[in-house]
Amino acid sequence: MGWTRFRRRWSTTPTATPIRPTSTTRPTPRRRVFNLHTKPLRHPQRFFCTHCRYPSRLPCPPMARYATTDLHGCLQSFRHLVENVLRLRPRDELYLLGDYVNKGPDSRGLLDYLMQLPQRGYQVQCLRGNHDQELFDAAQGRAHLAWSSQADRAMTLQIFGVQSVTDIPALYLQWLDALPYQLDIPGFTLVHAGYNFRLPPEQMRADWHTMLNIKQFTFDASRMQGRRLLHGHVPTPTAEVLQQVKKHAGAIGLDTGCVYRLNPELSHLAVLELDSFSLTLQPNIEPPYHIAHRQ
Repeated sequence: MGWTRFRRRWSTTPTATPIRPTSTTRPTPRRRVFNLHTKPLRHPQRFFCTHCRYPSRLPCPPMARYATTDLHGCLQSFRHLVENVLRLRPRDELYLLGDYVNKGPDSRGLLDYLMQLPQRGYQVQCLRGNHDQELFDAAQGRAHLAWSSQADRAMTLQIFGVQSVTDIPALYLQWLDALPYQLDIPGFTLVHAGYNFRLPPEQMRADWHTMLNIKQFTFDASRMQGRRLLHGHVPTPTAEVLQQVKKHAGAIGLDTGCVYRLNPELSHLAVLELDSFSLTLQPNIEPPYHIAHRQ
């Protein structure tokens, strides 16, 4: 279908000559009046989120709280989880329940990344794990044969670029030494391994050796002041952790053995979103490395 052009025809009827204002006569400017109730704004209101650091048409969503544990040098898996899966924002809170070193391929790189996140404005709270404590003790000359297997020790020393554990740079040791054993936050108590609930309440919360090493305990909700207990330490198949989360259990172990890349029932980082109570599983994506096959 074509278009027809029309030429405007001017009327031949005489019209009055308009009076142009002289230099002493200035026209009254017309005011532009907008009725905000009937006429939409040409440019909708925009918000500038100080956390996300970019403008948006809608206010920034509320903050999220996450918890995960037992990273064991799995830097690539953890970085992918933080940056691509969770897309962590500076307003979010991330809680890590310990065991950052040994067994995995890049303990030093993981510690570097954990130290950089708060410097970049992210809210990350790290707790102490038994492997962190053992590495620190060994570097202080209090080493014992149980701090790691021979193969794990060799991998850890190699990634730190030292011949002896006592030569690990002080920066990392100071960071490990400053880690807390436990943390209470709204709705949850966080610890690496758990508690001995047979002890009196004051002793239970002061028994740091148990907090780092206990593998089995009988949970007593009356000791928790209405909080759930989140812990790690014992590698647990992902299916079992999913069931714990689904049942809203009073005590939930989040260690799904990410470092054990050869075991399909493990080999994931489990991160729990604390307010929606949803669980995300991040598979191990590290380059191949030596690790025993955990049954």
